[in-house]
Parts: sequence; structure tokens; C-alpha cells
Amino acid sequence: MAAFISNDHEIDTAPLLETLLPEHEIFLPVLHPFTPGNLLFIEHRPETELLKNRFNIPEPPLNVTRLCPIEELDLLLVPLVAFDHRGNRLGMGGGFYDRTLAPLVRMDKPPRLIGIAFDCQQVDELEPQPWDIPLAEVITPTRHLQFRLC
Repeated sequence: MAAFISNDHEIDTAPLLETLLPEHEIFLPVLHPFTPGNLLFIEHRPETELLKNRFNIPEPPLNVTRLCPIEELDLLLVPLVAFDHRGNRLGMGGGFYDRTLAPLVRMDKPPRLIGIAFDCQQVDELEPQPWDIPLAEVITPTRHLQFRLC
């Protein structure tokens, strides 16, 4: 499972990570050092010292022995700025998740994408771009929304 550490007024994922870490392998996004605009997913352990990347976002140190290819992840918890009733997601605008998740469209069994958000981040409608991959679910403090993916 991949998750993320909250940043820039995102919903606080620290309690979720603290709950999941003892029982589950958790991988966190790390800025790809050789492919700009992409992410890698590195295992996070309770003792892992997180380092701030160039965007001031905490991430585990790059360690290829703890790398999990996106094809091997079963579930990705993803941040978002907004979402709609169809599972469309608006990110921060950098395209990091869009580029990183692009190979999922060719996979027979891609990881399940779940957005973590505040209720107020739902909007009436987002116009998806051709490269956007819809979310399977969104979890908010008061709701668990599941979307029918076509």
C-alpha cells in the first residue's frame, strides 16, 4: 500500500499512518531523482527518518532496496485539491501523480486509487484531461464514497 504524508493544508494522514504501520507495509512517494516530474514509492518504517524534499514535503530517503514498483502496489492513497461525484481528481498542478500513474491504464489489475480529502473538497464537476485516471474511492472525515469506474 502506498500513502502520503500530509502537506500544505491537506487532511492529516499521520493518525492513519501510525495505525497502519505496525501491521502493513507502507510506501511513501519520493521525487524521482532521474525522471523529473515522477515519483517513486519507498518503504516507510516507524524508525525511518524523513527528509524534506525541494517542495518541503517529508519523504523517506531514497533507498533502492526499499523501492516498490507501482505495478506491485495494490492500493494507493492519493492527495487531492478537489474531487467530483464521478471520482475525477484535481491535484496540486504539478502532474507528479498523473505522470507516475500513467502506466496504470495498461495494467490488467491496477492498484486501487483512493483519495483522502476533506468533505469541502468535493466540487460539482471536474473536466478530466485525457491523461487523468479516476479514483475508485474517496474517504473524507464523514463519508466513504465509491465510484463506478468504466
